[in-house]
Amino acid sequence: MTSPPRVSRRHALALAAGALLATSPLPRSAALATAGALAPSRGFNLPGWLDRDGGPAPATATLEKLRRAGFETIRLPVNGDLVSAGNPATLRRIQNGARDLVGLGFSVVLDMHPSGELVAAFRNDPEAAGAQVLQAWTALRVVVADLPADWVYPELLNEPPMERPAWLALRDQIAATLRASCPLHTLVWGPARFQGIWEIADTPPLADDNQIAAVHYYAPMAFTHQCENWDASPLARIANLPFPASKDMAPVSQLLSKLRAAGDEEAANLVEDELSAPWTEARIAADFADLGRWSATHDCPVMLNEFGVLNFCVDAVSRAAWVRAVRKAAETNHVAWTYWELDQGFGFIRSRQSVEGFDGSMLAALLGS
Repeated sequence: MTSPPRVSRRHALALAAGALLATSPLPRSAALATAGALAPSRGFNLPGWLDRDGGPAPATATLEKLRRAGFETIRLPVNGDLVSAGNPATLRRIQNGARDLVGLGFSVVLDMHPSGELVAAFRNDPEAAGAQVLQAWTALRVVVADLPADWVYPELLNEPPMERPAWLALRDQIAATLRASCPLHTLVWGPARFQGIWEIADTPPLADDNQIAAVHYYAPMAFTHQCENWDASPLARIANLPFPASKDMAPVSQLLSKLRAAGDEEAANLVEDELSAPWTEARIAADFADLGRWSATHDCPVMLNEFGVLNFCVDAVSRAAWVRAVRKAAETNHVAWTYWELDQGFGFIRSRQSVEGFDGSMLAALLGS
């Protein structure tokens, strides 16, 4: 297998993107250059395709429109359960998908995204679960090795479901497994357990000269995950929480009164706990200033490879304001970013199959000034 022919295709897209950018206020890439490494930025996550059997691929026309708009990176989740067996058809599908994205001019973060079954396995038998991740990368590294190192970034394990000491040991093993076949690819890793921005502070970087540390940011969860519908969390019963927000704001007081009138102390307490101090642009900026200091201290590039707001019941103005605040705080502190996600609950387009239904306010929040 050979690396994808991409020069002429990418050149054509670059010309088209240049024409668009020449007449728009979109900034150039805010990717971070540290110690000779470049963190891919201005991206989005694309789950639901190569992390499952039969997942729908995005339409080429949709991807082309997104690339012309100014997006440069796609974080592409893959499922360790599917690749650990080394099935040639599964590996070929992942390789072809990544190759096609590179051919369209996108950098690709190939994210080992564990299934619910693998997360449960880490609880029940962490040694066996770790071995399964290593087996998955042993199979997948053949795919990565055949893709261009300056375009494809393997991410070791999303939200490592274990305590920090165990993760650091496994992280080193995964890195060694990849390095055996991929000496030039930049390795991406995040802190355990939730890859939260607050978990990076006490986490040392890899002993590797070519790496990027990656974190997630969804704070406050009562805002970003309000009306979520996939479990029994009290977040499902929180609605219409604005951003910025503080406990003394009328919408927040009304929400707390409504929850308590319904006897829902759990949800009310969650809102009060998260708003114990106001959530504002300044608070977000402070979080990313801390991340920037970690990056400078360790001379390690950083990226925010998940952040987003669920669109089930939030008002559009608050949603765009939070996204803009996070994106600008990241860029101000030289943190690369990929938004979660393209076209599902947190998404900003209606369908990956259509060039219609793009959310203009979200595009402006992500790509505007």
